[in-house]
Amino acid sequence: MPEATINDIRIEADTRAELNNAAVQELLRQRALAVGLLEDGADDDTRAAALEQLLEQEVSVPQASDSELERYYTAHARRYCAGELVFASHILLQVTSGVDLPALQARAEAILRNVRDQPERFDQLARENSNCPSSELGGSLGQLQRGETVPEFDAALFSDQSVGLWPQLVRTRFGFHILRIDQRVPGKQMPFDVARERVAMDLQGQALTRALEQYVRILAGQAKVEGVDLGAVGVPLVN
Repeated sequence: MPEATINDIRIEADTRAELNNAAVQELLRQRALAVGLLEDGADDDTRAAALEQLLEQEVSVPQASDSELERYYTAHARRYCAGELVFASHILLQVTSGVDLPALQARAEAILRNVRDQPERFDQLARENSNCPSSELGGSLGQLQRGETVPEFDAALFSDQSVGLWPQLVRTRFGFHILRIDQRVPGKQMPFDVARERVAMDLQGQALTRALEQYVRILAGQAKVEGVDLGAVGVPLVN
């Protein structure tokens, strides 16, 4: 079982990816303790709220200029269509009060690996594991348009034109989702003036990801880290 230490605090996980996530969470937890946003021994909900507050206070995200928005729109014009539809299915592992988040995420990762290895079992695994009413339909959500789901889920549904199993978990306020895109129906191209707000949101999300990764690298450089390279991992959602 992979393991690491962050300032002599030992952590372990079933896989290297899960260890990376746990290491980032521990690094952020220790920073929240150091700046007085969190007390040792706090429950999962309190910790998640403290980490979210920490990132809001210490991570600065630059705003894109009008020219940057226009360049991005031109380079990714196919993303900005109206009337597009996605037929999708998911398996939801719901976050409830007091749930052990690392354990729930590990279970979701295990299901994702199972589906990746045996895609024909998706419907069965949805019926057995999903906490969504769609489980009775093998996880099918039917057809979806932009804005019909929460932003994190929407971003995965409409980020590109891919079809098939989404390669990583989608984390939302509801929990961890294993997502499969079953079909796409293209829409019509939107002019820049209409798409501007969506373009700004997309660039803001990318800027936030880069800022979070830089923040973790800075914290890691100030900490005693063994067993994991925090300069090379992404930042998991903490809310």
